[in-house]
Amino acid sequence: MQDSQLEVLKGCLSCLEQGDEISLVSVAKTWGTSPRPVGSLLAVSSSGRFFGSVSGGCVEEDLIAQLAQNPVRFVQKIIYGETAEERHRFGLPCGGALELMAEPLNEMADVKLLIDHIEARKTVLRKVSLETGQVIYTPWKQQEPGLSQTHWQNVFGPTWRLMVIGAGETGQYLAEFARGLGFEVLVSDPRPDYRSNWPLKDLPLLKGFPDDVIQDLNVDVRTAIVAVAHDPKVDDMALLTALKSNAFYIGALGSRLNNQQRRRRLREHFDFTDAEVNQLHGPVGLNIGSKSPAEIALSILAEITAIKNGIQPGKALEKKEDQISQTTACDISQH
Repeated sequence: MQDSQLEVLKGCLSCLEQGDEISLVSVAKTWGTSPRPVGSLLAVSSSGRFFGSVSGGCVEEDLIAQLAQNPVRFVQKIIYGETAEERHRFGLPCGGALELMAEPLNEMADVKLLIDHIEARKTVLRKVSLETGQVIYTPWKQQEPGLSQTHWQNVFGPTWRLMVIGAGETGQYLAEFARGLGFEVLVSDPRPDYRSNWPLKDLPLLKGFPDDVIQDLNVDVRTAIVAVAHDPKVDDMALLTALKSNAFYIGALGSRLNNQQRRRRLREHFDFTDAEVNQLHGPVGLNIGSKSPAEIALSILAEITAIKNGIQPGKALEKKEDQISQTTACDISQH
């Protein structure tokens, strides 16, 4: 969801500047299997241009056809999947249903405000009155997108960001995989050999030492930091700053013993508290039996994604097994 918000809003702004009207559609509730989470956006212009997605392709064609011809004038609910016939017609998976909120988004100042907040890496809660359509902005305090009897609220914030410390093979795969998942990726490594051998020319390495880079980064709660240099001088340098930051995830490569020793160094020589040290994920990543740099990067991103989505690492594989079981049952029932 969050990785596309800025693109959706910039698309809206471009259409408004050309005189189009905009209908903004948000996922408000889901039942059964849902391809897109609550809060996902689709914007449709009166000229037929569209940005974002609310179902991964199931209902977009119908929405675009309706809203391009008849832009919404007030806040309204749109429900897909109320009947078996509707679910079959739109291809909604496993008995899924969607409740969407559609609203006019024609105030250029409203769109610019949201763009400015996201580009400044600030998160804001946007509340829309279901009765009047009035929009109110308040500071975000960990609220989730949701629908009440009086208003619809959504969270608008910056792109999820991954800071990779270490430009070796694992760092390279982390960068490539994370970009595919929609993360903004930054990479730091002060070691000359690794800098000269860095293969991703479209992703230049940041200059400076990792602790200074992180210090200057304005780390927020949508930032993950992973140290994979496999050199204590580099990794620990980064962790000294990372563990004092607001990052939602901090991890470090190394065995269980190496990470125990690292935690002891942080407590004894740098006066870190137990609470600060306990933020560190190490050994880093989910235990998927990874051996190669690519597999290690995959396990790290799996753990980051789980935590980003509100699932604790110990529960991540259980959740995945549940989803696989549900999908299998659904597939059997459809044949």
